[in-house]
Order: sequence, then structure tokens, then C-alpha cells
Amino acid sequence: MYASDSIGSENRYDAVLIGAGIMSATLAVLLKELDPEMRLLIVERLDAPALESSSAINNAGTGHAANCELNYTPLKHGKIQTSKAIVINNSFEQSLELWASLTVMGRLSPKEFLHFLPHISFVWGGEDVAFLHQRYKDLKSLNAFSSMEWTEDKGELDCWVPLVMEGRNCHQLVAATRVKRGTDVDFGALTSAYLDSLLRNGAVELKLETELTHLTRDKEGVWQLELKDPTHSKHVSSPFVFLGAGGGALSLLQKSGIEEGLAYGGFPVSGQWLVCSDPELTARHKAKVYGKAKIGSPPMSVPHLDSRWIAGKRSLLFGPFAGFTTKFLKNGSKWDLFRSIGNNNFGPMLDVGVRNFDLVQYLLGQLRQNQKDRVQSLQDFQPTADQMDWQLSLAGQRVQIIKRTKAGGELKMGTEVVAAADGSLAALLGASPGASTAVTIMLEVLQRCWAQRMASKEWQERLRTLLPSFGRNLTIDSPCFNEIRERNDSVLADG
Repeated sequence: MYASDSIGSENRYDAVLIGAGIMSATLAVLLKELDPEMRLLIVERLDAPALESSSAINNAGTGHAANCELNYTPLKHGKIQTSKAIVINNSFEQSLELWASLTVMGRLSPKEFLHFLPHISFVWGGEDVAFLHQRYKDLKSLNAFSSMEWTEDKGELDCWVPLVMEGRNCHQLVAATRVKRGTDVDFGALTSAYLDSLLRNGAVELKLETELTHLTRDKEGVWQLELKDPTHSKHVSSPFVFLGAGGGALSLLQKSGIEEGLAYGGFPVSGQWLVCSDPELTARHKAKVYGKAKIGSPPMSVPHLDSRWIAGKRSLLFGPFAGFTTKFLKNGSKWDLFRSIGNNNFGPMLDVGVRNFDLVQYLLGQLRQNQKDRVQSLQDFQPTADQMDWQLSLAGQRVQIIKRTKAGGELKMGTEVVAAADGSLAALLGASPGASTAVTIMLEVLQRCWAQRMASKEWQERLRTLLPSFGRNLTIDSPCFNEIRERNDSVLADG
């Protein structure tokens, strides 16, 4: 549509990243560390970075490491499945590793976005207690989870989770596991810290209130992009485009026309939290406490009572509660879902709807809930919870991936990188654990789209400077794993 020689060199970039959230910011940091001469443009449709899924009020901020999230260790055929927990734990450790390296370099201050606090799994009832104990024994045997603690002692639990135990039936069978080395991460603040450092050094250009309206490849394989801000349109070109626009990435992927994107659809699910800012209560709950989803509920419904820092202020969040909207972004359009449906994904989406009727029932049940119902759910965790202390807050928008496969439509609960065969474009679709594993995900983008340079001696050496464990298997290399974890803790705790 736009010939590459019609665009001046000032409008040519080595990479254009769409969306100024944690994913694009992480990719920008990695690219600039690997090649400081690279010219990067980040495009954001809102008036500030990280206002959608990366914002602290829009996500759990748990620093997902599979310490306490029971949905990452499902029970199948009587056995706890630990493989996903190991992958997620290693991925989060890689995020910590990058943050530690950037802290040593003077590029980050962990105090701006990171707090250490325990991750706790708490359950009640004989069946769930038995499940948790089996999970504890299986994870405890793994190096990554060797520090996990177990207790059924109510006196000890009073110390671990006083708000959770206060007012609880003394005859109720309860148990918990704890990993003291947990985190709360403000990914919005981290995104801003990344971008502030890059902008300070003139390493990137950031265009706010600017939307990608059209993209196409010219005959030379270069992407031509039309960008529109409140006053005018602008054309830029780049050999590489990353679509990291959260829920909006699916629509942009479809606009790109790449064959690899034709297999995807999306199902939007909105989220809600109960939020408490009472200083007396926030001071008493110093952990992230995850429970077990009710039978028949989807993995996204795992309830948790979190200690959170939002804009530097400590709060308590409980949820999530699901809702439904046809928007793909919190600040999106009600037409997003309908515009995303086409001949290539209508069948798989219909197939998923039929196969996952339990999800439909769950959403309908959530939509029928009122504030009293939500507080009753909270009281399973905090028996003495007072409705007057908690306010409802709208969380971020998720778009669950629906993928066409040979077996029909498949609903995928995680994240997935979709890349063009020639590596010229990549998009990130999906949700949790997302932000916590951003470094690992962006390394996958680099491997799939910059394979030749990733194999070069120069980039390999620079990656090992940023990520000393790069290229090593932390699952089997225990000495390396322990060394990296000790380094991360020391740097980030002191930083």
C-alpha cells in the first residue's frame, strides 16, 4: 500500500512495538541491551503507558511463581502434575534475574515496583486438605520449592494468616503451605521504570494517544504502518513489528493478514475485585493467600486474598470475580468481539462454546452476583469481613485464546506467541501468568524472530551478562539455580 522508498529515513525503525505495557517495555529493554544502535518506536493508544493489563489495579501482581497457585498443579489420575509449576517458577526466576542485572547496572530501583511477602495456599475440608498435602510433598522434593512449609496447626496459622483464621469455625479442618520468598509486583510501575530509563537515554521513541490503524507488507517484506493520533496520520516502516497490545493484539494480528494468525479467535472475560484500604486491616494481612477453585469452576476463578501495593499504597484485594463484555480492552469498543469473528475462527469459537458449557454457566453465575454475594465469597477467606470495608473495582480485561486445531476449537488459558514464518511480526495473545513471565516470553519472541542474531557470539555474550543462567537448564542444574536465586535475592532486597 505504501512503497518503502516513499517514507523518509526519519520514519524508518528497526522495530515498532504496539502497546506500551509490560511486554513491549520488556522487549524494548532486551533489544536495546543487545543492540544499543537499534532504532525503536513504541506506540500506545492511551495517554500514558501501562494503563490496561499492566496496571496494578488491573492484575493480581502476584509475581506468579507457582508457589501458591493451585491451578498450576492439577490433580490428574490421582497424581499431582508439577511440570507447569516448574516452568512458571523458572520463568519468574528469569524475570528476577533481569531485574537484578538492571539494578546492578543502575537502570532499575526495585523499591519502586517490588515487595517481598509470603505466598500461601490455604484450604479447608478433608478432600482439599488431602490434595494440598500431596501437592506439598511432591513440590517439596523439587529444588525450586524445597523451602515450602506445611501446617495444619491452628496456632501457627493464626500467625501466618490472622485475618483468614479470625472468627473461623474451630472445628473446621484447615491447612496451608507457605513460601516465604514470595513477591508482590506492581507491573505498571515496572513498565514505567523500564520506559523512563529508555527515554532518559534516548533509546526509544514513545508515541502516546496514537493508534495503529493499518499495516501491510510491501514487496520487499517491510511492514508499512499507518499511525493516527488526535491531529493527524503518519506512516512509518519497519522490518519487524511486535503486537503487545493486550486484548487488542488479536484484532491487530487479524489486520496483519499473516497466515499464522488465521487460526485464532478470542473470548473476552472482564474481571472485578473487592478492594479494602483500611490501614488496620491491611497491616494485619501480610501475604498473598490463594485458595482452591470450586468444583466445575474454570482455572481463572481461583480465589485469592492479596496484600497489594498500588501507587505505593498498601491495599487488600479479593477476587477475582468474572464479568462479561464484548470489549477486548478495558478502554476498548463494544464491537471488538464481533469484529474479530470471521470465516476462519467462527467454527472453532462455536465448538469451544459447546465444549466448555461449564465456563458459560460459571460466567452466568458470576453475572448474577451482587455485592452481598461477593462478600459472602470473601467471608470464606476472611470470616469477619465487613461489607462496609470493601469496594468493588473493575479489573483488567482478558481475552482467552481460542485456537483452531485438527481436533476442533481449543480454549487455551495461558499465553501464546504467534509469529510470522519469516519472523517479521509477532503477537502475544492470552492472559495469566503473562506479566510475571514476560522475560521468558520475550526471549521466545527474539528466538523466533531474530534467530540469526540470537545465535551470534555478540548477542549470546550480552544475554549471559543480563541473564547469567541463559542457556542452562535450571531444573536439573541445582548449583546454578541456587547461585542465581541467592544473587537475585541479595540484589533485589538491597536495591
